[in-house]
Amino acid sequence: MAACTSTERISVISRNRLRLGATLAALALAATACGGDDDSDLDSGAGSGDKKPSFAADSTMAKIVSKGTLTVGTKFDQPLYGEKALSGDVEGFDVEIARIIADELGVKATFTEAVSKNREPFIQNGTVDIVVATYTINDKRKKIVDFAGPYYKTGQSLMVRKDDDSIKSKDDLAGKKVCSVEGSTPAERIKTEAPKAALTLFDTYGKCATAMENKQVDAVTTDEAILLGLVSKKKDAFKVVGETFSEEPYGIGLKKGDQAFRDFINETLEKIYKDGRWEAALKKTVGTVQDELPDPPAVDRYTAA
Repeated sequence: MAACTSTERISVISRNRLRLGATLAALALAATACGGDDDSDLDSGAGSGDKKPSFAADSTMAKIVSKGTLTVGTKFDQPLYGEKALSGDVEGFDVEIARIIADELGVKATFTEAVSKNREPFIQNGTVDIVVATYTINDKRKKIVDFAGPYYKTGQSLMVRKDDDSIKSKDDLAGKKVCSVEGSTPAERIKTEAPKAALTLFDTYGKCATAMENKQVDAVTTDEAILLGLVSKKKDAFKVVGETFSEEPYGIGLKKGDQAFRDFINETLEKIYKDGRWEAALKKTVGTVQDELPDPPAVDRYTAA
């Protein structure tokens, strides 16, 4: 065979390199195709190992996945449940539950402040996808929105100044100034439980706490869970007194009639009750101030009207 010139040798080397490159590219594509099924089994939210969910194209879940975020209405002034830190991050048990739901959808959660009086409007007008905001499930609200859950149960109680021994229960509220929040079930209930009390309403419980500290009101009433959070911030100033006098099941609010989305959230709650994520979220938040933690409540798959 005749010897190759330098030019010919370079040409042969170049052709061989091109063939090698094409071969390697083909192998890479084949590997990707073969591994595609395995990759799709990984949850894009937190790598839990579960299969990535698949939803009907016209479902709320598919729309949320398409936009890449779950928009959540929550409180920004509720220690232990939904509170905005100085860093700008929102933290608390409600926030943890919302993030788990987002994780199950394979998206991130973003948070919008929702106070008691705007929770239903935010759901109805699409400002948020869900509300997770110490949101008591009751029949009146069920006429306007639907609920998944409950994911937590508490009861209404009273908070007073630590040096005030004149109020030990709701029976001591006659003639006293009691603060609660507009649009809340505790505000409505105290009218019947203590009809001789003078009710003052604000838009947040933080403002109620400030008013009590300044002696503008004598007591704050809402769910015991919320009050314990407020006390945790000012242990030397406040205390919770008396027995609880209601049952408050916290639910996740969503648009009325969206049964598929409600089923998805209920199934997620039942899942995290079993796999330990619910308990871990509770210990991380409420468990920092409360020694005895409750068991998760049974999900109520009520028939929506």
